[in-house]
Amino acid sequence: MKPLLVLMLSAMLALAGCAGSGSDTVQYGPDGKPLPKVYWIHPNDVSKVTYRMLDGINAERKHAGEAPLTLNSDLTAAAATHSRDMSVQNRPWHFGSDGSSPIDRVKRTGYPGNFLGEDISETYETELTTLAAWMGRKDTRDVILNPKATNVGFAWYQENNGKIWWTLVTGD
Repeated sequence: MKPLLVLMLSAMLALAGCAGSGSDTVQYGPDGKPLPKVYWIHPNDVSKVTYRMLDGINAERKHAGEAPLTLNSDLTAAAATHSRDMSVQNRPWHFGSDGSSPIDRVKRTGYPGNFLGEDISETYETELTTLAAWMGRKDTRDVILNPKATNVGFAWYQENNGKIWWTLVTGD
């Protein structure tokens, strides 16, 4: 009897371990659509995220017959400033809380070339999902595929709730 009890207890514990925490269950919003899953960017993943985006951009440009872009630290600084500022303002738009335009922000960094375009996004999704969304719209796709572009800056700011504010800036 004792071995049978031990066997049943072991089986119950094993099954309880398989039940999971429920974190894989889909949650739905008031509109009946699934709520987004949060994509957390850990400090160790910063360069991975940046270079996945750069590789994705350059793959899209190659497919379109355009030259690859080079990551530029000045444009990245302008993008980082704007991502954080959008979070502070709690709205995705191209103007800073100080009234600055994308051109102003790029000039402030000392970038020697010309500002060509800026793409922004407010989401809980990955960098490649964000790139795919940008490529799905003509206005944002045109920024990425601009034949005059030679440089790109890319940055984000992630809030404590997981929301990510993405900014991409191109220049020549």
